Amino acid sequence: MTRLAGTRSRSRMTPVRLIIVALAAVLAAIGAIFAVNAITQPRRTTPVYNPPVLAGQQLWGYCAGGFYARRGETVVLTSTGHCTTEGTVAYDPDGVTQRGIFGPAARDASCPYPDHKCAASDMNYLVVAPDRIPWGHLNVVDMGTDGYHVIPAGTSPLRCDDVAIGDPVEIDGRNIYRKGTVLEKSEYLHPDDGDFFPCMIAADVAVDSGDSGGAVLVRGIPAGVSSRSFAGKLGFTPLAEGLAQLGLELCTAPDCGLSSPGPLP
Repeated sequence: MTRLAGTRSRSRMTPVRLIIVALAAVLAAIGAIFAVNAITQPRRTTPVYNPPVLAGQQLWGYCAGGFYARRGETVVLTSTGHCTTEGTVAYDPDGVTQRGIFGPAARDASCPYPDHKCAASDMNYLVVAPDRIPWGHLNVVDMGTDGYHVIPAGTSPLRCDDVAIGDPVEIDGRNIYRKGTVLEKSEYLHPDDGDFFPCMIAADVAVDSGDSGGAVLVRGIPAGVSSRSFAGKLGFTPLAEGLAQLGLELCTAPDCGLSSPGPLP
């Protein structure tokens, strides 16, 4: 009887042990996946300044930051005109600290297409709050896992005509670094869209909500603003034309040719 009872007891324990072994195997597999990801996934190796460089990084809501520029004596950060409206306040993730206030979007004085808005580029800008200006780094674009890209002194932003099919492209909207190749260029006018741009450039770079306004580099040179998704691929409008229409000058020096207030207290 004891042996039979013992046999029944072992029989009852076997499924429990199998479950424990199975769970252990699953946990081991999950651990292995995390270990592989930790080894193979790119990691950021550059420091985050205080205040941080938001050129190339997430800026506000579904808007990403483009490039630092100046409007007279004012430091601004480019973004996209379709993302938000003039006067909108952008906050830090704490929901309290102001990053700045959005200015107007680029617009042509008139538009030949009824019910459309015409612009040289799909661009606006954030007037950066004085205590959120990263002095000493205004000529820098934070490309996340690809590090900081310093814009050399005297660099001219690219115009539509400066970008060629086959040129290499880099972006970092949504804080995710990606690269690809220019595929085509054309004007942008769709019956169901309220915008007209004389130049839209398509590239084989995957994009999603949150990339809008992000910095686009072509051949490593500031070239555009992330604007549209074409079947999940990047469409961007040219930087030089947008800067000119908004009266902005690209920052190519650490303090953008301005007098910094010195270290913050």
